[in-house]
Amino acid sequence: MGHVEHRHEAPRSARIFVVTASDTRGEAEDESGAFLRRAAEAAGHVVAGYRIVKDEPAELRAALDDAAAAGVDAVVVNGGTGIAGRDRTYEAVAGLLEKRIDGFGELFRMLSYAEIGSAAMLSRAVAGVWGGRAVFSVPGSLAAVRLAWEKLIGPELGHVLRELRKDARR
Repeated sequence: MGHVEHRHEAPRSARIFVVTASDTRGEAEDESGAFLRRAAEAAGHVVAGYRIVKDEPAELRAALDDAAAAGVDAVVVNGGTGIAGRDRTYEAVAGLLEKRIDGFGELFRMLSYAEIGSAAMLSRAVAGVWGGRAVFSVPGSLAAVRLAWEKLIGPELGHVLRELRKDARR
């Protein structure tokens, strides 16, 4: 079956939870989280939750647990993916993933390279599967979030969920 058929069979709407990891942003300053919520709703998805948390593993884990309790299909985390001492989102998210979708980070960095050049290699964007749901972790800048949503997450989310639901049907 080709990718066109896969997309045809893919769910049209997903329940999404948005998490912003930031030590400085409140909701008023969270352009990236606001963009993700608007873009998801514009694509026909339901935003089932939204949290801003400090870039602390325990707070990130609590937000992901809230997402799981809300019964969401996907979580999009933005922020904390760099290499500075305070950037700990990658470790918190990657440590939970049962399966990684390595192509997500590879493609994100490739697309990001076209926009920002060699600094793209500093991004530790990662995605995978946790508890039967898709988890995407991307940098917190508005440009990065837009790139990730428009080029990767938005176009393939239904396909990813279709693949995950195969297991549930067996």
